[in-house]
Amino acid sequence: MAHVNKVIRSINQVGEGLCVDLFQRPDGSFGFEEYRRDPEDPRGWYPIGYHSEEQFSSADDALQAARLKVGWLDGAL
Repeated sequence: MAHVNKVIRSINQVGEGLCVDLFQRPDGSFGFEEYRRDPEDPRGWYPIGYHSEEQFSSADDALQAARLKVGWLDGAL
């Protein structure tokens, strides 16, 4: 069976070239990842933060960690 995380919140930077996804794993833990997309690149979003392996017990804990590690995030909330 495929491993599938459920995105529970996606926060875009103004201009929508960067975003942070907060997600819940099938095991119930939470995490986040920062993504980027370039308008000239048709492949879409790709991870740039490499935070997705970190585990948190709640979505709020994941968001708090994301706010500490992703510099632009506070301005988007």
